[in-house]
Amino acid sequence: MKNVSHPDALLRIREALRAAVAAVTHFVPGNVEASYKAGQDPVTEADRVANDVLREVLVQDGEGWLSEESVDDKQRLGKERVWVVDPLDGTREFVAGIPEWCVSVALVEHGRAVAGGICNPATGELILGSLETGVTLNGRTVRASQRESLAGALVLASRSEVKRGEWDRFRSASFTIRPLGSVAYKLALVAAGVADATWTLVPKHEWDVAAGVVLVEAAGGFVHDLRSAPVKFNSASALLSGLVAGGPRLRASITSFLGAHTQTRSLEEPSEDA
Repeated sequence: MKNVSHPDALLRIREALRAAVAAVTHFVPGNVEASYKAGQDPVTEADRVANDVLREVLVQDGEGWLSEESVDDKQRLGKERVWVVDPLDGTREFVAGIPEWCVSVALVEHGRAVAGGICNPATGELILGSLETGVTLNGRTVRASQRESLAGALVLASRSEVKRGEWDRFRSASFTIRPLGSVAYKLALVAAGVADATWTLVPKHEWDVAAGVVLVEAAGGFVHDLRSAPVKFNSASALLSGLVAGGPRLRASITSFLGAHTQTRSLEEPSEDA
């Protein structure tokens, strides 16, 4: 199988994001019909349309596919390269008209996310990156936060986790908590240095985080699960324990802080949302 260079993968990702965004422009955020999957996760026709466009643009011979909106083809487990996508991450926000949703695309090679991109059409942000090339925000080179202390840091939190009270334990902490939709978007903002860190306290599916993980790592930041283990992709279950990401100098302090304030949740309890 011919190797795909990261710059070439990024060109394909950019084109796929452009095509997917164009395909959903006639859907109006805040004025779309949604149906609900198991667990009350919403899905719209925009999710399905974006999914079809992404698959058409991205997948070539010999490559696998994993998407929230496609039936999981386990043949991907035998592939060296797999596209892991969320056609519309933050569907709850999309349905509510909140500008915190995005299209998320990642290329996984041998279990590691190596190139990815997210586009938030509502804010006009396009964040692209690979382990070879680094990360750009709308064409400008960016990197993860270099903050050395959690004191005064900006930490992005799941809007729904905050609503459910799961972040109440952090109220007396010295950092600022900002609730936000779409875990992919939160990770991308950490990669761009717009925020210092983010973490999720519940399990996530690979498609939720693959693009964000590679963006953070490519921007010099760190990512691991709630057990402090490296994140691997293209697993049979496609499910990960909670995720932690931030600037490189915050790794030790965040790991220590969360170790004292959290208890890892079972992978049998998947997240309801982003």
